[in-house]
Amino acid sequence: MANEQGGRAGIVRGVEETGVVAVIRMKEPDKLRAVVDALVDGGVRALEVTMTVPGAVGLIEQLAKNLPAGFYLGAGTVLDPETARHVILAGAQFLVAPVLNVDVIRLGHRYDVAVMPGCFSPTEILTAWEAGADVVKVFPATALGPGFFKDVRGPLPQVKMMPTGGVTLANAGEWIKAGAVAIGVGTALLDTKAIAAGDFTQISANARQLIESVKAARA
Repeated sequence: MANEQGGRAGIVRGVEETGVVAVIRMKEPDKLRAVVDALVDGGVRALEVTMTVPGAVGLIEQLAKNLPAGFYLGAGTVLDPETARHVILAGAQFLVAPVLNVDVIRLGHRYDVAVMPGCFSPTEILTAWEAGADVVKVFPATALGPGFFKDVRGPLPQVKMMPTGGVTLANAGEWIKAGAVAIGVGTALLDTKAIAAGDFTQISANARQLIESVKAARA
């Protein structure tokens, strides 16, 4: 089963270019398509639907059938190879996890799907990279801060890292300046109150602000 949009390398390029992965754990999955449209309107092109969302696999399958051009759909909280296979067959183009499971990396690569395992320490980060991780998700980044990225990239400049947890609209650019290839953003981007109220213009505005922060930090 070959992945589209240039295989897993193309997916990683796409995620790096947009610089932002929206992480969704919403309780109202029926509003997911409207969220996707709002993200696209704001310039965010990658969405991670976590397995904690009710009926997540079915939602990924529905979204995958009619994705906007150039949009990347991933599955989050993928803890084991069995779940990985389910979400890949449903249409997930990249896999994200809060922990490192080498078997998930192997399974994802068998299907030409990018894998972004979660790591916390420098030893874990290097272990994941040497096991073939396409991007290492540093989680929870809340406790570490952008300075950690700068410190780790000193001896490990080859590793592509993405923080999740602790990324806000205000500090997004700091993570990019510290060496993150992209940022994973949950509630700061996907405001639960705005979604519940059907205020998707707020989601677009948040997305726009994040994209501008990433561009400014890279400039």
